[in-house]
Amino acid sequence: MRHRYFIYLSFDGTAYHGWQIQPNGLSVQEVLQSRLSTLLRKPVEVVGAGRTDAGVHARTMVAHFDWDAEIDGVQLAYKLNRMMPRDIAINRIVEVEPGLHARFSATARTYHYYIHTARNPFFRHYSLEMPYKLDFEAMNQAAATLTAVSDFGAFCKAGADVKTTLCTLTEARWERMEADGRWCFVITANRFLRNMVRAVVGTLIEVGRGRMSQAEFAQVVASGTRQKAGESMSGHALFLWDIKY
Repeated sequence: MRHRYFIYLSFDGTAYHGWQIQPNGLSVQEVLQSRLSTLLRKPVEVVGAGRTDAGVHARTMVAHFDWDAEIDGVQLAYKLNRMMPRDIAINRIVEVEPGLHARFSATARTYHYYIHTARNPFFRHYSLEMPYKLDFEAMNQAAATLTAVSDFGAFCKAGADVKTTLCTLTEARWERMEADGRWCFVITANRFLRNMVRAVVGTLIEVGRGRMSQAEFAQVVASGTRQKAGESMSGHALFLWDIKY
């Protein structure tokens, strides 16, 4: 009888070329799959909840694998952690229903993007320093309109191999982190396109700098044209924060 297990993990993506196995760069999936196969003494294929780009982090990533016997998830997580590099942590391993899929069964994914506007050496690895004055109220007004949008082609990386650019977005807002003064962009949707969050952030920053009006922002979204949107911001400030099933 086949058993399906979900692995909940976190990782610092600085040293990796994203989650998905790449032909010419180290990925988180490659490391996890390699260590798990070594531990179980048999090749194991690991399927992730989705890809993250190079340098992007994850507070919560979910992956599944199948095995032909019951496994003690607590012990496996403990042993796997001892083999993993310090920038990847296995949080828990649990058995799930055989039909549950780490990617296709996910109903919502949440990303966080961090910005700081005052120079701070302790934020530089996980937050984007913005030397410009930003109007976060205007950025939130623009962000709020995205929950009424269904086609996010304007924020999809050019040439991306996707069948559809339709997404159901349920929240998009900027929150001030009172503890340290940073700002966090919170965005949740059933699915995300390649580079979508970073492109959305880049376009909202154009609004915040006064270089794009609310009407122009709406026109960019409606156009479905990537070239009209803002630049894709750095991945080092982006976190896959949560996944719902």
